[in-house]
Amino acid sequence: MRLNARGWARLVALAAALLVALLLHGTWRLFRLRSPWPRRFLGWVARIVGARVRVVGTPLRRDAVLLANHVTWIDILALAGASGAAFVAKAELRDAPLVGWLCTLNNTLFVRRGDRMGIDAQVAALRDQLAGPQPVAIFPEGTTGDGVTLGPFKAGLLAALAPPPPGVRVQPVRIDYGAATHDVAWVGAEDGARHAKRVLNRRGTFVATLHFLTPFVPEGDRKAIAAAARAQIEAAW
Repeated sequence: MRLNARGWARLVALAAALLVALLLHGTWRLFRLRSPWPRRFLGWVARIVGARVRVVGTPLRRDAVLLANHVTWIDILALAGASGAAFVAKAELRDAPLVGWLCTLNNTLFVRRGDRMGIDAQVAALRDQLAGPQPVAIFPEGTTGDGVTLGPFKAGLLAALAPPPPGVRVQPVRIDYGAATHDVAWVGAEDGARHAKRVLNRRGTFVATLHFLTPFVPEGDRKAIAAAARAQIEAAW
């Protein structure tokens, strides 16, 4: 698939937004200030690719784990822009050109899926991350879905919340693309580059609704925490 005129215009806008965000981020860091620009840049990217983010509820801004359903890479853009969250991502993403570096600017926690021997270290890293100034977002389905059905939750990393660090809460998040779900969902064997081009080429805008559901203090083991969050998301489906 090739980019059409609309896709190229959006790509140019993305490059311009990146340049502005990097200049501003560098200025903030020069004065040893905490930079808001990585998450603001992600919010800009969401808008450039056509998303009009609608927030329902109140996102927690720190001392929180956000557990959300996963439909597409646009989820990351919308969630970061709305909540300022850092993310848990697969380790392979760290080596992706440009994208991996941008992830580090937003304090992404990289984990190796299926690494049962390293799970204790990953849990410890997540607990350390929760002591920082950002909430941490996890997509517990472990992969993108079709946006119509909710997959099972993988609870491994939630061992970091059993028991939870002092003051930390869990906030379930339901992500909904409404009528555009079929257009933006990243499912099956579709190549990532092809999916990105398909979104960039898409005509018009679409609404991405983020339902920030009722936060709760995690209780019980990791599976109980995952089940409690999933029940809220399913009820809001």
